[in-house]
Amino acid sequence: MTITIGYLYYDLLNLYGENGNIKALKKQLEFQDVKVIIKFLTIDDDLDFNDYDFVYIGAGTENNQMIALKHLLKYKDDLKHYIESSKFLLCTGNSIELFGRHILDSNKKKHKTLDIFKYHTVVEDFRMIDESVFKSDLFDELFVGFQNQYGAIKDIKEPTFKVVKGIGSYPNSDTEGVHYKNFFGTYLIGPILVRNPHFLKHLTKELILSKDKDFKFKKFNLKLETIAHDKFLEKYYSEVIA
Repeated sequence: MTITIGYLYYDLLNLYGENGNIKALKKQLEFQDVKVIIKFLTIDDDLDFNDYDFVYIGAGTENNQMIALKHLLKYKDDLKHYIESSKFLLCTGNSIELFGRHILDSNKKKHKTLDIFKYHTVVEDFRMIDESVFKSDLFDELFVGFQNQYGAIKDIKEPTFKVVKGIGSYPNSDTEGVHYKNFFGTYLIGPILVRNPHFLKHLTKELILSKDKDFKFKKFNLKLETIAHDKFLEKYYSEVIA
């Protein structure tokens, strides 16, 4: 079995070591004896979403975000088809903003985005920074991560997370993130797959099962990652797990 990962804008949208998400996923797939091909893709490349089993887009500066958006808009219909076909896509940090209707920047200029989901982003004149703890109906375990953003996303209809501690999609929001079919979008960085081994395991399994529903898995070994996740909560946020 071979799984191909399209790592979009690896050179532009890779703040905070977000390429750790790709490294973690690749390691777990290879542990299951799956061959992994990573296509490092940027604005000089033609994108063919038929070639990718999994697409990842990370966080970047506001300037780099706009550069990536200009390129990605050419593939708007292809991306819609990719997502509707239940293919896997994870976006973290401010790349989640690209999939809404528009971004209203700090100068009140509106930038049309992919319009795949019906939310929109307003760029505030202050930065929102916090360690965050979220919960989701999809998992028993809590999610941990870091938020560092100017953007505030409004009108998310079906958010992924309920905020236990942190900012949410906008200041004082009690929800965050987008989940639709196999699309996951969140402001959480950290990287999210490294800090949340239950999510890493889920994506690894679902990716493999999408290729072979009868696949026989080896027992996952995420002991150290799970200890780190649990110790972080125990040390800094014991009140949310009490």
